[in-house]
Amino acid sequence: MLPNYALAEQVSFNDETINATYAEFDSPQGFGKARGYLVVPRNLQGKASMILVVHENRGLNPYIEDVARRLAKQGYVAFAPDALYSLGGYPGNDDQGRDMQKSLDPAKIEQDFIAAANFLKTHELSNGKVGVVGFCFGGYISNMLATMPEVINAAVPFYGTPAKANLEKVKGPLLIHFAETDERVNATWADYEKALKANSANYQAYTYPATQHGFHNDSTARYNKEAAELAWSRTLEFFKQHLVATS
Repeated sequence: MLPNYALAEQVSFNDETINATYAEFDSPQGFGKARGYLVVPRNLQGKASMILVVHENRGLNPYIEDVARRLAKQGYVAFAPDALYSLGGYPGNDDQGRDMQKSLDPAKIEQDFIAAANFLKTHELSNGKVGVVGFCFGGYISNMLATMPEVINAAVPFYGTPAKANLEKVKGPLLIHFAETDERVNATWADYEKALKANSANYQAYTYPATQHGFHNDSTARYNKEAAELAWSRTLEFFKQHLVATS
């Protein structure tokens, strides 16, 4: 079943308490130029903590844009890059978006998100604190960025595999969400947890019963309302604990 993005809109793009625009940033080791969806609280006074929102394996779709708006409603500046920008951007449907993302060099996509994290770290609105939350492919990117504690202050991967290198650099804090029925991702957890323990990393991990990979995405049939709301409330509390919303 194709996603129904009308179901995923919890915060309207016309919400009067936020200002949503698009911003370009340089990614010299990625695709050169990249772009993302930037959402700023309209009543922001001074600087704020920044949160990078990383999409699934299909580009920046309306569900991910809505997640960014939800975070801005909490007082953060949220930024959701589109890995498909070099190909013209998210095409308007997930099937085509998935094919487009699959055609791109994964290493360059990773570099785009590293550049995005650095873009937020030095942004004029940034108080220097940067968090990341990602879903599926974005969960992997969140784990990968957690190997850069000099840039990322808090990471929340939803059903993502661990980084492929530099696991010894992961110190946390990390909040990791798993679906109960997610064989591929869950098979990686034992070794990842072993590495985190060896690092004395600060982490918490939760597995949500009766859920499938993608349970937070409220535009698909895999959505599990109870689990999604619990995971999101934990995510907000985690960011509140480890990031200062405004200064």
